[in-house]
Amino acid sequence: MSAAIASFGRALVENTGPARGKLALAACLLGGFALSLSVLLGNPGPSHAEAGLGLKSRELAQLKSLDSGDQAEVLDEGLSAQDRNELIPNSGLPLEHMGHFAVISTDNQQYSSALKCLTQAVHYEAANEPVQGKRAVAQVVLNRLRHPAYPNSVCGVVYEGVNQRVCQFSFTCDGSLLRTPIASKWQESRSVAEAALAGTIEKSVGSATHYHADYVLPRWAFTLGKVNKIGVHIFYRFPGSAGSEGAFSRRWNGHEAVPFLSEERLRAMLAANWGQPKPEPEYVPGTTVTPHVTDRHAPADVGGRIDTTKNWRLSIPDPVNKPASYGADRAEQRDAISQDITGGNGMVAAGAPQ
Repeated sequence: MSAAIASFGRALVENTGPARGKLALAACLLGGFALSLSVLLGNPGPSHAEAGLGLKSRELAQLKSLDSGDQAEVLDEGLSAQDRNELIPNSGLPLEHMGHFAVISTDNQQYSSALKCLTQAVHYEAANEPVQGKRAVAQVVLNRLRHPAYPNSVCGVVYEGVNQRVCQFSFTCDGSLLRTPIASKWQESRSVAEAALAGTIEKSVGSATHYHADYVLPRWAFTLGKVNKIGVHIFYRFPGSAGSEGAFSRRWNGHEAVPFLSEERLRAMLAANWGQPKPEPEYVPGTTVTPHVTDRHAPADVGGRIDTTKNWRLSIPDPVNKPASYGADRAEQRDAISQDITGGNGMVAAGAPQ
Protein backbone atom coordinates (compact mmCIF):
# COMPACT_ATOMS: atom_id res chain seq x y z
CA MET A 1 0.00 0.00 0.00
CA SER A 2 2.91 2.37 0.80
CA ALA A 3 4.56 1.70 -2.57
CA ALA A 4 1.32 2.51 -4.38
CA ILE A 5 0.99 5.79 -2.51
CA ALA A 6 4.63 6.75 -3.29
CA SER A 7 4.17 5.97 -6.99
CA PHE A 8 0.97 8.02 -7.05
CA GLY A 9 2.83 10.90 -5.37
CA ARG A 10 5.66 10.94 -7.97
CA ALA A 11 3.06 11.10 -10.70
CA LEU A 12 1.43 14.12 -9.02
CA VAL A 13 4.77 15.93 -8.80
CA GLU A 14 5.52 15.32 -12.50
CA ASN A 15 2.07 16.45 -13.65
CA THR A 16 1.37 19.41 -11.27
CA GLY A 17 4.75 20.79 -10.40
CA PRO A 18 6.89 20.54 -7.26
CA ALA A 19 4.86 22.85 -4.95
CA ARG A 20 1.39 21.52 -5.68
CA GLY A 21 2.71 18.01 -5.92
CA LYS A 22 4.15 18.13 -2.41
CA LEU A 23 0.82 19.32 -0.96
CA ALA A 24 -1.07 16.62 -2.76
CA LEU A 25 1.47 14.03 -1.63
CA ALA A 26 1.01 15.10 2.02
CA ALA A 27 -2.76 14.77 1.69
CA CYS A 28 -2.36 11.30 0.23
CA LEU A 29 -0.03 10.24 3.02
CA LEU A 30 -2.55 11.42 5.67
CA GLY A 31 -5.35 9.68 3.85
CA GLY A 32 -3.32 6.49 3.66
CA PHE A 33 -2.52 6.65 7.37
CA ALA A 34 -6.21 7.09 8.24
CA LEU A 35 -7.14 4.18 6.00
CA SER A 36 -4.51 1.95 7.60
CA LEU A 37 -5.70 2.93 11.07
CA SER A 38 -9.30 2.12 10.19
CA VAL A 39 -8.23 -1.32 9.04
CA LEU A 40 -6.40 -1.96 12.31
CA LEU A 41 -9.04 -0.54 14.70
CA GLY A 42 -12.22 -1.03 12.78
CA ASN A 43 -14.61 1.57 11.39
CA PRO A 44 -15.48 4.25 14.00
CA GLY A 45 -18.65 5.12 12.14
CA PRO A 46 -22.09 6.27 13.35
CA SER A 47 -22.70 3.07 15.30
CA HIS A 48 -19.85 3.93 17.73
CA ALA A 49 -21.08 7.50 18.21
CA GLU A 50 -24.60 6.27 18.92
CA ALA A 51 -23.19 3.79 21.43
CA GLY A 52 -21.45 6.64 23.26
CA LEU A 53 -24.67 8.64 23.50
CA GLY A 54 -26.52 5.53 24.65
CA LEU A 55 -24.02 5.01 27.46
CA LYS A 56 -24.58 8.55 28.69
CA SER A 57 -28.33 8.06 28.64
CA ARG A 58 -27.99 4.84 30.61
CA GLU A 59 -25.86 6.59 33.21
CA LEU A 60 -28.44 9.33 33.64
CA ALA A 61 -31.22 6.76 33.88
CA GLN A 62 -29.29 4.97 36.61
CA LEU A 63 -28.88 8.22 38.53
CA LYS A 64 -32.60 8.95 38.29
CA SER A 65 -33.42 5.45 39.46
CA LEU A 66 -31.51 5.94 42.72
CA ASP A 67 -34.48 7.76 44.28
CA SER A 68 -37.44 6.44 42.28
CA GLY A 69 -39.44 3.25 42.10
CA ASP A 70 -38.59 0.84 44.90
CA GLN A 71 -35.81 3.15 46.01
CA ALA A 72 -38.41 5.78 46.95
CA GLU A 73 -39.99 3.43 49.49
CA VAL A 74 -40.13 4.82 53.03
CA LEU A 75 -38.63 2.18 55.31
CA ASP A 76 -39.38 3.81 58.65
CA GLU A 77 -40.97 6.88 60.23
CA GLY A 78 -40.95 8.68 63.56
CA LEU A 79 -38.47 8.27 66.39
CA SER A 80 -37.17 4.93 65.17
CA ALA A 81 -36.41 6.51 61.78
CA GLN A 82 -34.42 9.23 63.53
CA ASP A 83 -32.40 6.60 65.35
CA ARG A 84 -31.71 4.66 62.16
CA ASN A 85 -30.77 7.81 60.26
CA GLU A 86 -28.21 8.59 62.95
CA LEU A 87 -26.59 5.21 62.34
CA ILE A 88 -25.92 6.00 58.68
CA PRO A 89 -22.39 7.47 58.63
CA ASN A 90 -21.33 10.42 56.53
CA SER A 91 -19.97 9.19 53.23
CA GLY A 92 -16.57 10.85 53.55
CA LEU A 93 -16.98 12.16 49.99
CA PRO A 94 -15.63 15.67 49.54
CA LEU A 95 -17.86 18.74 49.89
CA GLU A 96 -17.46 20.00 46.35
CA HIS A 97 -16.99 23.75 45.93
CA MET A 98 -19.88 24.85 43.74
CA GLY A 99 -19.55 27.95 41.61
CA HIS A 100 -21.74 31.01 42.06
CA PHE A 101 -25.11 30.88 40.32
CA ALA A 102 -25.87 34.43 39.26
CA VAL A 103 -27.04 34.07 35.68
CA ILE A 104 -30.63 35.40 35.99
CA SER A 105 -30.45 39.16 36.32
CA THR A 106 -33.20 40.98 38.19
CA ASP A 107 -34.24 42.86 35.04
CA ASN A 108 -34.74 39.58 33.14
CA GLN A 109 -38.41 38.86 32.40
CA GLN A 110 -37.95 35.32 33.75
CA TYR A 111 -36.54 36.47 37.10
CA SER A 112 -39.87 36.90 38.91
CA SER A 113 -40.96 33.35 38.02
CA ALA A 114 -37.62 31.90 39.06
CA LEU A 115 -37.76 33.83 42.34
CA LYS A 116 -41.31 32.69 43.08
CA CYS A 117 -40.54 29.01 42.44
CA LEU A 118 -37.37 29.11 44.54
CA THR A 119 -39.16 30.99 47.34
CA GLN A 120 -41.92 28.38 47.33
CA ALA A 121 -39.37 25.57 47.63
CA VAL A 122 -37.55 27.26 50.51
CA HIS A 123 -40.77 28.18 52.35
CA TYR A 124 -42.82 25.00 52.00
CA GLU A 125 -39.80 22.76 52.55
CA ALA A 126 -37.94 24.69 55.26
CA ALA A 127 -40.06 27.52 56.69
CA ASN A 128 -39.32 26.46 60.27
CA GLU A 129 -35.67 25.61 59.65
CA PRO A 130 -32.74 27.88 60.57
CA VAL A 131 -31.48 30.27 57.90
CA GLN A 132 -28.65 27.85 57.06
CA GLY A 133 -31.23 25.13 56.46
CA LYS A 134 -33.19 27.42 54.15
CA ARG A 135 -30.04 28.27 52.20
CA ALA A 136 -29.21 24.56 51.91
CA VAL A 137 -32.59 23.83 50.29
CA ALA A 138 -32.05 26.66 47.81
CA GLN A 139 -28.58 25.26 47.07
CA VAL A 140 -30.05 21.83 46.29
CA VAL A 141 -32.51 23.37 43.80
CA LEU A 142 -29.76 25.26 41.98
CA ASN A 143 -27.44 22.24 42.09
CA ARG A 144 -30.09 20.20 40.34
CA LEU A 145 -30.59 22.90 37.73
CA ARG A 146 -26.94 22.53 36.73
CA HIS A 147 -26.88 18.72 36.73
CA PRO A 148 -27.76 16.83 33.51
CA ALA A 149 -30.04 14.46 35.43
CA TYR A 150 -32.57 17.25 36.07
CA PRO A 151 -34.41 20.06 34.27
CA ASN A 152 -32.28 23.15 33.68
CA SER A 153 -34.64 25.81 35.03
CA VAL A 154 -35.62 26.73 38.58
CA CYS A 155 -39.33 26.07 38.13
CA GLY A 156 -38.58 22.94 36.12
CA VAL A 157 -36.58 21.51 39.03
CA VAL A 158 -39.12 22.52 41.69
CA TYR A 159 -42.16 21.18 39.82
CA GLU A 160 -40.52 18.10 38.32
CA GLY A 161 -42.92 15.15 38.41
CA VAL A 162 -45.89 17.20 39.60
CA ASN A 163 -48.11 15.61 36.95
CA GLN A 164 -46.58 12.17 37.37
CA ARG A 165 -46.77 9.44 39.99
CA VAL A 166 -43.93 10.83 42.12
CA CYS A 167 -43.02 14.51 42.43
CA GLN A 168 -39.55 15.56 43.50
CA PHE A 169 -40.65 18.21 46.01
CA SER A 170 -43.57 16.99 48.10
CA PHE A 171 -45.23 20.36 48.61
CA THR A 172 -46.12 20.52 44.91
CA CYS A 173 -48.27 17.39 45.09
CA ASP A 174 -49.76 17.26 48.59
CA GLY A 175 -51.94 20.37 48.48
CA SER A 176 -49.63 22.51 50.60
CA LEU A 177 -49.80 25.28 47.99
CA LEU A 178 -53.33 26.03 49.25
CA ARG A 179 -52.01 26.83 52.71
CA THR A 180 -51.56 30.57 53.07
CA PRO A 181 -47.98 31.33 54.13
CA ILE A 182 -47.24 33.31 57.27
CA ALA A 183 -46.06 36.68 56.00
CA SER A 184 -42.87 36.82 58.07
CA LYS A 185 -41.88 33.25 57.12
CA TRP A 186 -42.53 33.94 53.45
CA GLN A 187 -40.37 37.05 53.53
CA GLU A 188 -37.51 35.13 55.16
CA SER A 189 -37.73 32.49 52.44
CA ARG A 190 -37.88 35.12 49.72
CA SER A 191 -34.75 36.82 51.06
CA VAL A 192 -32.89 33.49 50.99
CA ALA A 193 -34.06 32.84 47.42
CA GLU A 194 -32.98 36.30 46.28
CA ALA A 195 -29.54 35.78 47.79
CA ALA A 196 -29.18 32.37 46.13
CA LEU A 197 -30.11 33.75 42.71
CA ALA A 198 -27.58 36.53 43.29
CA GLY A 199 -24.79 33.99 43.81
CA THR A 200 -24.80 33.10 47.52
CA ILE A 201 -23.42 29.57 48.10
CA GLU A 202 -24.21 27.28 51.02
CA LYS A 203 -20.87 25.50 51.31
CA SER A 204 -22.05 23.14 54.08
CA VAL A 205 -23.94 20.97 51.57
CA GLY A 206 -21.60 21.29 48.60
CA SER A 207 -22.94 19.40 45.58
CA ALA A 208 -25.94 17.89 47.41
CA THR A 209 -28.88 17.08 45.18
CA HIS A 210 -31.10 15.29 47.73
CA TYR A 211 -32.38 15.71 51.26
CA HIS A 212 -35.09 14.34 53.51
CA ALA A 213 -36.43 15.01 57.00
CA ASP A 214 -34.82 12.96 59.74
CA TYR A 215 -38.17 11.53 60.88
CA VAL A 216 -38.47 9.47 57.69
CA LEU A 217 -36.05 6.92 56.26
CA PRO A 218 -36.24 6.43 52.47
CA ARG A 219 -34.50 3.44 50.92
CA TRP A 220 -32.34 5.72 48.76
CA ALA A 221 -30.61 7.06 51.88
CA PHE A 222 -28.40 3.96 51.71
CA THR A 223 -27.44 4.46 48.04
CA LEU A 224 -26.41 8.13 48.04
CA GLY A 225 -23.57 9.83 49.87
CA LYS A 226 -24.65 11.44 53.15
CA VAL A 227 -22.84 14.77 53.53
CA ASN A 228 -24.46 16.79 56.32
CA LYS A 229 -27.44 17.38 58.59
CA ILE A 230 -28.87 20.85 59.14
CA GLY A 231 -31.90 21.24 61.35
CA VAL A 232 -34.16 18.28 60.65
CA HIS A 233 -32.92 17.79 57.08
CA ILE A 234 -30.22 15.32 56.02
CA PHE A 235 -28.43 16.14 52.75
CA TYR A 236 -26.94 13.75 50.20
CA ARG A 237 -24.88 13.90 46.99
CA PHE A 238 -24.48 11.53 44.09
CA PRO A 239 -21.67 9.01 44.60
CA GLY A 240 -18.55 9.05 42.46
CA SER A 241 -17.96 11.45 39.59
CA ALA A 242 -21.69 12.08 39.18
CA GLY A 243 -21.56 14.13 42.38
CA SER A 244 -18.28 15.92 41.63
CA GLU A 245 -18.16 19.58 40.68
CA GLY A 246 -17.34 18.79 37.06
CA ALA A 247 -20.64 16.95 36.56
CA PHE A 248 -22.64 20.16 37.13
CA SER A 249 -22.08 21.52 33.66
CA ARG A 250 -25.54 22.42 32.40
CA ARG A 251 -26.59 26.01 31.90
CA TRP A 252 -29.89 27.69 32.69
CA ASN A 253 -32.16 27.33 29.68
CA GLY A 254 -33.43 30.91 29.86
CA HIS A 255 -37.11 30.07 30.38
CA GLU A 256 -39.19 29.58 33.53
CA ALA A 257 -42.68 28.07 33.52
CA VAL A 258 -44.97 26.83 36.29
CA PRO A 259 -47.20 23.95 35.18
CA PHE A 260 -50.94 24.52 35.45
CA LEU A 261 -52.52 23.10 38.60
CA SER A 262 -56.26 23.44 39.04
CA GLU A 263 -57.57 24.50 42.44
CA GLU A 264 -59.88 21.47 42.42
CA ARG A 265 -56.90 19.15 42.06
CA LEU A 266 -54.99 20.94 44.79
CA ARG A 267 -57.97 20.62 47.14
CA ALA A 268 -58.20 16.92 46.39
CA MET A 269 -54.49 16.59 47.19
CA LEU A 270 -54.92 18.53 50.41
CA ALA A 271 -57.86 16.38 51.51
CA ALA A 272 -56.02 13.16 50.68
CA ASN A 273 -52.87 14.13 52.57
CA TRP A 274 -54.05 16.40 55.38
CA GLY A 275 -57.77 15.67 55.75
CA GLN A 276 -60.66 17.97 54.95
CA PRO A 277 -59.89 21.59 55.85
CA LYS A 278 -61.90 22.82 58.85
CA PRO A 279 -64.24 25.76 58.21
CA GLU A 280 -63.39 29.05 59.83
CA PRO A 281 -65.38 29.69 63.07
CA GLU A 282 -68.21 32.17 62.85
CA TYR A 283 -68.08 34.96 65.40
CA VAL A 284 -71.17 36.45 67.05
CA PRO A 285 -71.31 40.20 66.48
CA GLY A 286 -70.31 42.08 69.60
CA THR A 287 -68.23 39.29 71.14
CA THR A 288 -64.70 38.07 70.58
CA VAL A 289 -65.39 34.60 72.01
CA THR A 290 -66.31 31.73 69.70
CA PRO A 291 -69.70 30.19 70.67
CA HIS A 292 -69.61 26.55 71.78
CA VAL A 293 -72.27 23.85 72.06
CA THR A 294 -71.59 23.51 75.80
CA ASP A 295 -72.52 27.12 76.49
CA ARG A 296 -75.52 27.24 78.89
CA HIS A 297 -77.34 30.37 77.84
CA ALA A 298 -79.97 31.60 75.41
CA PRO A 299 -78.83 32.09 71.79
CA ALA A 300 -79.25 35.87 72.05
CA ASP A 301 -77.33 36.06 75.32
CA VAL A 302 -73.56 36.34 75.32
CA GLY A 303 -73.64 34.44 78.59
CA GLY A 304 -71.62 36.79 80.75
CA ARG A 305 -68.78 36.83 78.23
CA ILE A 306 -66.49 39.83 78.30
CA ASP A 307 -66.58 41.79 75.07
CA THR A 308 -62.99 42.93 74.68
CA THR A 309 -63.99 45.24 71.85
CA LYS A 310 -65.66 47.57 74.37
CA ASN A 311 -63.98 50.04 76.69
CA TRP A 312 -65.09 48.58 80.02
CA ARG A 313 -63.53 45.85 82.08
CA LEU A 314 -64.91 43.61 84.80
CA SER A 315 -63.84 44.76 88.29
CA ILE A 316 -63.93 42.43 91.31
CA PRO A 317 -63.16 43.82 94.81
CA ASP A 318 -59.94 42.54 96.31
CA PRO A 319 -60.89 40.55 99.47
CA VAL A 320 -57.47 41.14 101.05
CA ASN A 321 -56.72 44.74 100.26
CA LYS A 322 -60.34 46.00 100.38
CA PRO A 323 -61.01 49.73 100.21
CA ALA A 324 -61.87 51.68 103.41
CA SER A 325 -65.49 52.13 102.38
CA TYR A 326 -65.98 48.42 101.78
CA GLY A 327 -67.07 47.59 105.41
CA ALA A 328 -69.36 50.61 105.66
CA ASP A 329 -71.06 49.70 102.37
CA ARG A 330 -71.66 46.17 103.63
CA ALA A 331 -73.18 47.50 106.94
CA GLU A 332 -75.56 49.78 105.07
CA GLN A 333 -76.68 46.85 102.90
CA ARG A 334 -77.39 44.72 106.02
CA ASP A 335 -79.48 47.54 107.61
CA ALA A 336 -81.52 47.97 104.45
CA ILE A 337 -82.24 44.26 104.27
CA SER A 338 -83.24 44.20 107.95
CA GLN A 339 -85.70 47.05 107.47
CA ASP A 340 -87.27 45.26 104.49
CA ILE A 341 -87.77 42.12 106.58
CA THR A 342 -88.96 43.65 109.93
CA GLY A 343 -90.84 46.62 108.56
CA GLY A 344 -88.56 48.90 110.55
CA ASN A 345 -89.96 48.02 114.03
CA GLY A 346 -88.03 44.91 114.85
CA MET A 347 -91.07 42.69 114.07
CA VAL A 348 -90.98 40.24 111.22
CA ALA A 349 -93.14 41.53 108.41
CA ALA A 350 -96.00 39.45 107.06
CA GLY A 351 -94.92 37.17 104.34
CA ALA A 352 -91.27 37.48 105.28
CA PRO A 353 -89.30 34.26 105.49
CA GLN A 354 -89.23 32.80 109.03
